[in-house]
Amino acid sequence: MQTLSQPELNALSANARVLELDGLGPKVLKLTDGSFLKLFRKRSLFSRETLKPYAKRFAENAERLKRLGFNSPEIIQVYWLVDPINKTAVHYWPLPGETLRQVLRNSPGERRQALVEQFGELLAKLHATGVYFRSVHLGNVLVQPDGKLGLIDLADMHISHFALSLHKRQRNLKHMRRYADDQKWLFEEHRDALKTGYSRIAKKQAAKLFA
Repeated sequence: MQTLSQPELNALSANARVLELDGLGPKVLKLTDGSFLKLFRKRSLFSRETLKPYAKRFAENAERLKRLGFNSPEIIQVYWLVDPINKTAVHYWPLPGETLRQVLRNSPGERRQALVEQFGELLAKLHATGVYFRSVHLGNVLVQPDGKLGLIDLADMHISHFALSLHKRQRNLKHMRRYADDQKWLFEEHRDALKTGYSRIAKKQAAKLFA
């Protein structure tokens, strides 16, 4: 990780467009060259951020996902920030495309069903390769211009050397039910498509997950 002073941060983010912010200020910036700068704040004195900064988690997860055959952002640099609010940051080239949620919202039923089936296959591949994407939902998956799916917002993720247990797979599906659109498209209107896609990779587990 590289230390970035406040003047250096100001220069890097000059004329940037704010893509995401909260009550403390910007969280994701689109820089003038098209790259993104994602800022992370330390949430509390004793947190996972203390053991390993979220910016570093994001970068490491992006690299590991690539090695596993998934599409993820290209990391440029990870920074320690000399800043009273923001503690670390990751600078990266974003994946092109729209979120799966946006595409589903604007797609007819037949296209929506095919995309849900594709997502089911992606989810099964993640689970089979030991990727537990805690905050996975349709807003964290991109439909790229070539039609392939990519992953974003990668800090909240754990990657092990073993396929996920049935319990963890169930927890992952349960998380997605918290979002109204995800619940409607994945578990009501196109549940069979989700199961079909998942079954291509993990037929045995799919039978239990979607019983």
